[in-house]
Amino acid sequence: MGYNDTIGREAEKMLEYVKTGTTDCADGTMEVPAAAYTDPAIFEREMAEIFMKLPLLAALTAEMPNPGDYKAMDLMGKPVLITRKTDGSVAAMLNVCTHRGMILKPEGHGNAKRLSCPYHGWTFVNDGKLLGVADPQKFGAICKEDRNLTRLPCVEAGGIIWVCLTPGMEIDIAAHLGGMLDDLNAYGLDQWHYCGSRRIHGANWKIAYDGYLEGYHFAAAHPETIHPRTFSNIMHFTALGPHMRVGYPQVRIEEALEALPRESWGNHENDGFDFVRTIFPNVSIFFAPEITQVAQLIPGPTADRNTTNLLFIRRDPPKDAADAEAIEGMMDWLSDVVDREDYGVGLQVQRGMESGAVPTVIFGRNERGNQYFHRTIDYYLSDDPNKVMPEL
Repeated sequence: MGYNDTIGREAEKMLEYVKTGTTDCADGTMEVPAAAYTDPAIFEREMAEIFMKLPLLAALTAEMPNPGDYKAMDLMGKPVLITRKTDGSVAAMLNVCTHRGMILKPEGHGNAKRLSCPYHGWTFVNDGKLLGVADPQKFGAICKEDRNLTRLPCVEAGGIIWVCLTPGMEIDIAAHLGGMLDDLNAYGLDQWHYCGSRRIHGANWKIAYDGYLEGYHFAAAHPETIHPRTFSNIMHFTALGPHMRVGYPQVRIEEALEALPRESWGNHENDGFDFVRTIFPNVSIFFAPEITQVAQLIPGPTADRNTTNLLFIRRDPPKDAADAEAIEGMMDWLSDVVDREDYGVGLQVQRGMESGAVPTVIFGRNERGNQYFHRTIDYYLSDDPNKVMPEL
């Protein structure tokens, strides 16, 4: 079955749910300890076993398309520098001079074929190799190869630059992404235009991730923003390894789809139905007609907090000044909705969890995606050598 056929069948299921007043359901409910959102020991284990080992979205190809481009950021408390080398490939390294530990580049984007330390002037090629020591006659002899920047595993796929924060680990990105890579490749994100970013702060990373996985909250939490467009509590879930494609039917799905030939439904995302794609453990993508929002969720620095970078891209650059202004307005609006109506709620949930009022939280049959997400976390934290990835 081709990709568009798969999307068409998922659209067909969403239309069925709307007509029958049903939704995609699990066999039963599921409880998760409230401590999973509050316990520092659990948080540290998640960081060590999940976030330090799995490929993480570090940048979009569109953020740094040209040779010499770089992006410096804090990722899980580590200063990371991603560069595009002269041959067009990407590299990642710790953004730390190997002389005295100075941060080489401040957070942000730039273009440089050479990286010069602002403290003592040591210079590195943008692939991390030490090029020169300032005033070497007075400094003394060193082995340059021993003082190259600390490289991190890095690969580019699906229009995204992926980094592993543990030096020396291998990244098999095709195996990690599985069928989600088909989704990304279908959009050709490596050719898109980077519009900008916004930063918001929220509660425990799982509280934030939980919100991306269900539309049960749309009517109550988004009465004037999302709910007028999208049914509340009607979802369709597809698992792609640890990742998910969550379908949300629009209120006009019957009108939109039944006016089209059935075989074309898979080509009409955003025309009657939408998807949120989650890439475990730290990505949520929403393709909208006007602009696409990619959420990069960064846990910490403590169990009760996360920082989320909302990265915005679209197929084409602004046509003119008015279009550019409209893009800025759309980014502001989307980030404000997520910050106020999702992350604001999440912070209140965090307070509730920490109060001790509930020993467990319960996910309903309709919250099937959340159940799968938490079983996936358990899989990665398990010490069982015979463990098997859960099924949706």
